[in-house]
Amino acid sequence: MDENVNISLKLFIEYLQIEKNYSQYTIEHYQKDIREFFMFMSEQSLKCLEEVEYVDVRIYLTKLYEQGYARKTVARKISCLRSFYKLLLREGRVEENPFSLASIPKGEKKLPQFFYEEEIAQLFDVCEINTPLGQRNKALLELLYATGIRVGECAKIVLKDLDMDVSIVLIHGKGNKERYIPFGSFAHDSLTMYMNDGRKALLSKGDAHHHLFVNHRGGPLTERGIRGILDKMIEKSSLSGKIHPHMIRHSFATHMMANGADIRTVQELLGHAFLSSTQVYTHVTNEYLRKSYMNHHPRA
Repeated sequence: MDENVNISLKLFIEYLQIEKNYSQYTIEHYQKDIREFFMFMSEQSLKCLEEVEYVDVRIYLTKLYEQGYARKTVARKISCLRSFYKLLLREGRVEENPFSLASIPKGEKKLPQFFYEEEIAQLFDVCEINTPLGQRNKALLELLYATGIRVGECAKIVLKDLDMDVSIVLIHGKGNKERYIPFGSFAHDSLTMYMNDGRKALLSKGDAHHHLFVNHRGGPLTERGIRGILDKMIEKSSLSGKIHPHMIRHSFATHMMANGADIRTVQELLGHAFLSSTQVYTHVTNEYLRKSYMNHHPRA
C-alpha cells in the first residue's frame, strides 16, 4: 500500500491530539478503526486513499454488518473515517470525501446505566485505607463520585488544581474548556488523608511531579490505570452484571437530579456543551424514582 496512507494517518492523529484535544483512549479507538479500513483497502486492491469511492464505502458498510457489529459501533467507525477524509480534503491530500454521503445508522436510544445509592456504598466498602494504594483508591472513587468528572479529566488533575480550603477542583475538559466543581466532606477527608500520607509514600518510589493521582511506582496515574483500578474495585464488590467505570459519572448525575438539582446545574457540572446531552438524565431519574417507589412503598 502507498506510504502516503501511513503519513495521512499520522497527520490525523496529530490533528486529534493538537486541534481536537482528544484523550489518548479515544485516539487509540480512532486509530484502530482507520487501520481496519486500511486492511479492507488491501483486500479490495485499493493502493491509495484517493482511489476509494462511494461504492467502496457501501461495500465496507455491508462487510461491517456481516461481521455482526452493533449499529452504534458501525456509526462510530463511519464517523471516524468521515472525519479522517475531511481533514485530508482540507489539507489537499484527496480531492473528495467518499464518506460524505454515507448515512450513519441511527442507534437505539438507551438510557445510561448507573449505580443505585446502595450499590455505590458497596464500592466504597471495598476500599481499604490502611495502605498507600488503598488511600489513593478511596480518594479516587470519592472524587469521581463527588464531581461526576470523566476518567480522562481525573487523570489530568495536578495539585494546584485543588483548593482544599473551599473544596473546589479545576477541571480541564474537552476542547480545552475549564470548569470549577465543588466536592463534599467525604471527598475532602479522603483526599486530605491521601495527600498527607499515601501519596507521599508512593512518590518516594518515583520522580517528583505534581499530578494528584500516582501509580504504584510513583509516576502519574494514566487514564487506563484509573479504569483498571475501578474495574478491580467492581470485581471485589458484590455487584454483578455488565458494569463499566463511566457508570460512576452517570450515577453522579442521576443522584443529583433525583435529589432536586436543576438540569442547568448538572449540565455545567458535567461539562456538557448542549443541554440535550444532560436531558437524558431526566428520563433516567424518572425510572430511578419509579423503581424506588415500587421497592419501598407498602402498597406499590
